[in-house]
Amino acid sequence: MKMVAPASNVQATSQTSNGIKEMSTSITGVDQANAAFWDELCGSSLARSLGVSDRTAASLARFDGGYLDLYPYLLNGVPVHALRGRDVLEVGLGYGTLGQKLIEAGAKYTGLDIARGPVDMMNHRQQMMGMEPSSVRGSMLECPFPDEAFDAVVSIGCFHHTGDVARCVREMLRVLRSGGRAFIIVYNRYSYQNWMRWPIRTYSSLRSPSPSAVPVQQRAAFDPSPSGNAAPETAFLSVDELRNLFQGYSSFSARKRNWGGIIRLIVPQPLRMLLLSAIGRLCGLDIYVSAVK
Repeated sequence: MKMVAPASNVQATSQTSNGIKEMSTSITGVDQANAAFWDELCGSSLARSLGVSDRTAASLARFDGGYLDLYPYLLNGVPVHALRGRDVLEVGLGYGTLGQKLIEAGAKYTGLDIARGPVDMMNHRQQMMGMEPSSVRGSMLECPFPDEAFDAVVSIGCFHHTGDVARCVREMLRVLRSGGRAFIIVYNRYSYQNWMRWPIRTYSSLRSPSPSAVPVQQRAAFDPSPSGNAAPETAFLSVDELRNLFQGYSSFSARKRNWGGIIRLIVPQPLRMLLLSAIGRLCGLDIYVSAVK
């Protein structure tokens, strides 16, 4: 498997006026569009629904509780306590819930995001914990870290927005040490939502190894901005496609998870957990991947 961005090309850092470290990788094309779109933190809609409007420790704890209630299987898919003492890179930081859990579990944490907002939030969390900030702005398409720098790489719902999932997987392999672990979550091409709302397109993708670009209506349904605009780039993947992308790894496993939409906030908890267990495992919205280099 061809590697990209060798260790000798590790990027230098600069610092913006608000203190965010940025890698010198040029940000163009889909990276530039993503940097603008995701500057508002992923999870902002949930924050508003919970009444979270500031960045105090109490407010962020309330957000984290609500977030993990929505994704009760997240910390099983990413076993944070198994990463204690390990060098861990998180790619795509959002509101910072998982990053904080990794730090609290004792991981040696580094964060990477294409947008300033998530980097600022994660660094703020670390400062509140009395730690030196360790998140930087940069692109996973040119991961700005040396070969074999990390024991684990974690990315929750990020790679499918970059415009090149395969390149992200290769870069992740490059920066992982031998025996290092990868944990990513991407959208499931054959989720119940895609079958229900876009059945013809979903069926067609069964017959085509290279599905066409995702239409704007479908992208907007999964990741709308407050004004209703769609994320610049979204990809949906199958387990078989992911298995092929991870051929350079020594082991690979994938599990489907997540039954959702706004209805999950109003159904009774026992029914919600049943749906999470049954529908989520069969045709859930997300695919949780675990792999070893």
